[in-house]
Amino acid sequence: MSEPSLKERPSDPFRLDGHHALVTGGTHGVGAAIAKAIARAGGDVTLIGLAADATAGETVSVCESHGARCEFIAADLSQHPSSYLERLLAEHQSRLANVDLLVNNVGTFIDVPFLEMDFKRYDTTMNLNVACGYFLTQAFAKRWVAEGVRGRVLFTGSINGLLAEDCHTAYDASKGAVASLVRSLCVSLAPHCIRVNSMAPGLVRTPLTSGAVDDPRFNEWMRLHTPNGQVPEPDVCGGAAVFLLSDAAEHIHGQTIYVDGGMSAWQQPDPPQRWRVEG
Repeated sequence: MSEPSLKERPSDPFRLDGHHALVTGGTHGVGAAIAKAIARAGGDVTLIGLAADATAGETVSVCESHGARCEFIAADLSQHPSSYLERLLAEHQSRLANVDLLVNNVGTFIDVPFLEMDFKRYDTTMNLNVACGYFLTQAFAKRWVAEGVRGRVLFTGSINGLLAEDCHTAYDASKGAVASLVRSLCVSLAPHCIRVNSMAPGLVRTPLTSGAVDDPRFNEWMRLHTPNGQVPEPDVCGGAAVFLLSDAAEHIHGQTIYVDGGMSAWQQPDPPQRWRVEG
């Protein structure tokens, strides 16, 4: 596959006009923020979510309000991919035929303390956070290579792929796997003109984090550990995702961009004066 000529390049390399994105876990939280940002940038979107609930409908409506074509597909991606992948792609072949942007966003956090973890929780975490994206990428990459499509893949990683937390053993392992997978898939797919990158949030407000973020003391503690002092809405992830999917990032391969307010850069913030133990 040759490089596009200057005539073929869009006038605004940050736009996604003419592209079609599949976003897993795209109905709420970070996935919905990414889907809406893609729609604002001119791309069409197909969302995969667990159920066609009110949140899914709201995300579809917002995407459509930006002039995008947006569809929803209900699927449970928490099982082993062999139980759904072939059926999903066959049933929705016509709706996914033009997909050239794949956003592997679906994920979960269901950890309990390590000594209490069971295989079911571990297996579900790995299926959603790692295996689903691995095999969806493989399925689309096979088609893109055969058809000469210059596909783009984006994973949603996490700061937990870099920094560990107590009681997050399976989740941390899964997000560390995503960071490594992005590098490996880059090496495998860049020769086929398929770009693979990751956008990794720090702590943002989502349905998965609301219980912790709504606790005032936890919220204050996390703000202390974030140089810009913010625990933002998931919308902050949309721009980074669009950039990595756009032509503006054409020479960026195998990278993880941390959207974390600087949290990953700060080794050990000083506690506030009132928390210090005086000698």
